[in-house]
Amino acid sequence: MQPFRTHTGTAIPLDRSDVDTDQIVPAEYLKRIERTGFGPFLFAEWRKDPAFVLNDPRYEGATVLLAGANFGSGSSREHAVWALEDHGFRVVIAPSFADIFRTNCTKVGLLPVQLPAATVRALMDAVLADPAAPLTVDLEASTVAGAGVEASFEIDEFTRWRLLEGLDDIGLTLRHTDAVAAYEATRPSWLPATAPSA
Repeated sequence: MQPFRTHTGTAIPLDRSDVDTDQIVPAEYLKRIERTGFGPFLFAEWRKDPAFVLNDPRYEGATVLLAGANFGSGSSREHAVWALEDHGFRVVIAPSFADIFRTNCTKVGLLPVQLPAATVRALMDAVLADPAAPLTVDLEASTVAGAGVEASFEIDEFTRWRLLEGLDDIGLTLRHTDAVAAYEATRPSWLPATAPSA
């Protein structure tokens, strides 16, 4: 996955709480076998409303999503994160996230940033007033700055390191190919073995 260090982009204010994964990407679109191509189905039901914020041309190209509390609740579908990523979001900022959704984000390089509700509200108000206001999210410094707001956020050190290095679960495993090969060499030949890596 792509390393995340610092990202600057405009933001979309999704001023709703308890947005669940079925609202992020409805179940009817989960028939694809690829991990890509889910972006067009992001918030599919809500996008039928011309007044929905993702339909507002002032926010076109935004790469930061501002949302209400308990974002990503509901089922554990990874497709919700894939849809956000495929649409072009690099960061989701909210007062709180569902635990599984937060974990799914970090496994693909989409950064979930938890900030106090008052700070998220201030960011939303600023972006509503000026849709072109850029936000900078710095993972190395664990800060968000822009639109008249400066704030720090917490993230556990292992997850922070993985995102900075661009390591998903497969990438973490590939760092130990020598140890895996050494282990496989000690196994009896009649047991299953992994194929050599290319």
